[in-house]
Amino acid sequence: MKKVLVLCTGNSCRSQIAEGYLRYFAGDKAEVYSAGVETHGVNPRAIATMAEDGIDISKHTSNNINEYQGIDFDYVITVCDNAKERCPFFPTSARKLHENFPDPAKATGSEDEIMSEFRSVRQTIKDYTKDFVEQYL
Repeated sequence: MKKVLVLCTGNSCRSQIAEGYLRYFAGDKAEVYSAGVETHGVNPRAIATMAEDGIDISKHTSNNINEYQGIDFDYVITVCDNAKERCPFFPTSARKLHENFPDPAKATGSEDEIMSEFRSVRQTIKDYTKDFVEQYL
């Protein structure tokens, strides 16, 4: 079974959404983890927007990359430029992939406008993770 780590700055939105979709699309083909170079807690809007698409990430936790240093990952996916730049080196033969998704937590405006940004980013991440599973798993 492949091991996949999704890495972001705070492990609150993009990496949580990606973890949810990777678990959904990969099924029993992979163990999926997510982490941040910091921990900010799981964003309630990320939970809500994923629930709209039928995926429950309400039990996810915000984890620090250091918690996973003993795991030999097959893939490490960074989902923001900041995490790619700040990612500490840890010994692994993992294939490293990178995609810089917009941070929906930085959206401004009315609640409808903010949720619209979350939905847009969610869809982009959904498409990416589906393609990842088809291509690599």
